[in-house]
Amino acid sequence: MSVNLYAGNLSYEMKEDSLKELFEGHGSVDSAKIIVDKFTGRSKGFGFIEMNSDDAAEAAIAQLNGTEVMGRSIKVNYARPRFPQKEEPKKE
Repeated sequence: MSVNLYAGNLSYEMKEDSLKELFEGHGSVDSAKIIVDKFTGRSKGFGFIEMNSDDAAEAAIAQLNGTEVMGRSIKVNYARPRFPQKEEPKKE
């Protein structure tokens, strides 16, 4: 079962490969995604990491939360589940 983690306050220069490598030191990583602005393509400073196990996820949170990476103190915790966005009511 994979576990989704949130990583915030990332450097705008961080790339997905670097993010994945950072978390692989604590367990197997299925994917790492940095969220970018759809208009500028610039990083929004946060991303999501999918890890293979609860133990790896807990180790990553314990070891990485609050540490300095690329000059910024990053935040790492469990990602909140995504909920479908509500549709706007149709105007008649």
